[in-house]
Amino acid sequence: MFEWMAWTLPVAVFFICIAMMLVGMTIWEIKSPTTLRKGFLPIATTRGDRLFIGLLSAAYLNLIYVGLSGKFAAWFNLEQDPSIWFSFVASMVLLGFVLTKG
Repeated sequence: MFEWMAWTLPVAVFFICIAMMLVGMTIWEIKSPTTLRKGFLPIATTRGDRLFIGLLSAAYLNLIYVGLSGKFAAWFNLEQDPSIWFSFVASMVLLGFVLTKG
């Protein structure tokens, strides 16, 4: 069923984190309904809006990293492509920033 994708540990951890965030945000929304708030994003958003925007941002950051990892190896004279864990940590930091300040 999942043969179409290159499942590695970082990819699995990334998707598990997303699933846990969705479950956690659903429980939080049921216990404490959200209100609109204005952060650095150009629109007033709810928690769910910020989660969606943050997840999209994290996904795009990971795609950019995967696309450029071969270039990073050439630019910095690395023997192999840099670890995907760097983009995982960076995307989670970006997601957290959007969720708290967005």
